[in-house]
Amino acid sequence: MRSPPVTSAHLAAFRGRRPRRPRRAPARTCSDPAPATMATGASCAGPVAPPSGGSLQEMTRLGNEWYKKGRHAEALRYYDRAVSLCPESAACRGNRAAALIGLGRLADALRDSEEAVRLDPASGRAHSRLAGLYLRLGMIEKARRHFTQARHLHESDPADWEKLQDVEMHLGRSTDARKIGDWKSALREADAAIAAGADSSQLLRALRSEALLRLHKLEEADSTLTSLLKLDKSLLSWTAAKLSGMLVESYVHIVRAQVDMALGRFDAAVAAAENARLIDPGNAEVGMILNNVRLVARARAQGNELFKAAKFSDASIAYGEGLKYDPSNPVLHCNRAACWWKLDRWEKAVDDCNEALRIQPTYTKALLRRAMSYSKLERWADCVRDYEVLRKELPADTEVAEALFHAQVALKTTRGEDVSNMKFGGEVEMV
Repeated sequence: MRSPPVTSAHLAAFRGRRPRRPRRAPARTCSDPAPATMATGASCAGPVAPPSGGSLQEMTRLGNEWYKKGRHAEALRYYDRAVSLCPESAACRGNRAAALIGLGRLADALRDSEEAVRLDPASGRAHSRLAGLYLRLGMIEKARRHFTQARHLHESDPADWEKLQDVEMHLGRSTDARKIGDWKSALREADAAIAAGADSSQLLRALRSEALLRLHKLEEADSTLTSLLKLDKSLLSWTAAKLSGMLVESYVHIVRAQVDMALGRFDAAVAAAENARLIDPGNAEVGMILNNVRLVARARAQGNELFKAAKFSDASIAYGEGLKYDPSNPVLHCNRAACWWKLDRWEKAVDDCNEALRIQPTYTKALLRRAMSYSKLERWADCVRDYEVLRKELPADTEVAEALFHAQVALKTTRGEDVSNMKFGGEVEMV
């Protein structure tokens, strides 16, 4: 038979001493990885069984080490375990919020920061962190309230108040400019508010996108909305603020609808406007925009069907109906230009292409239709200019290359120049 294992009690008895009592585990605490923003040493009341990975102190220490190295994902793993060990610790919640902020997960950070304030209302640093998050999200009044609490608890930074005042000033100016249709000022002030500290404000991103749309910078308006959508969508539901009586969440969808419509994404535009109506059913501006979007989408669909049926005159009328509700829609102008071209009304085609390109200067289809119309009108200098731009944009398009060559020949002929040496072999020969 095997002997039982020798323990420390056996050894002590053998040596004539009493066995040692096991040491009591020290109180579990969370220390702050970022002392400037979180109080240290908050303790977790009550016994907590540590997980297989280690104690609360060890999880916090390791998390802090990773945090100080800027390795927020690794820090978060340890802070998650610390919170699971000590869910009622404001400091543990604050530590995790700091890591989440570093990862750009602001909605999750906001939840932890609010919970930290609830657990420890006397923590000035918890109030300061929460206020800073609200400021980044453009929630001015909430930020002010918690910065005030932090000041009462002697954790106020004058720079934070300066940021708050700057964001509030520029946001107010941007919304005022929007009301009077001063889109250059609206854009400038929205950018200033974002730069001042509200870098994750969905309201300001939407304001910026709408201003760019009105200034006919469609691609930039679209990319601004794309960056907005990368932010946590759940943050919108936290924003109870309104813009001219419209809920911010609804306003974001309305801007999305108008940008989609300008870029020819009509079905997506209708869906976005309908979402805005579901969120803000009583708002008159939302209802009006939804109605306009539906009418424009319907006119475009009718025009397309008539064009396919070779009913070009009727199609031009249908597109014109859509333009009554959205006069700056480049797609409808370009589509109507196609109708005029089919009807041999090339001057009108040029006019609609000009309007489409004024709104969207990079609209390749409109540029091509204008070049074709110039060719029919024998306006060769204008025709060559457009085809040269198209040649750079579409270097592999042999039809564009050939059209440019013939336009160059025609232009030289009208000028009385010799064209006998000009040849086309798939590439334009510049002479």
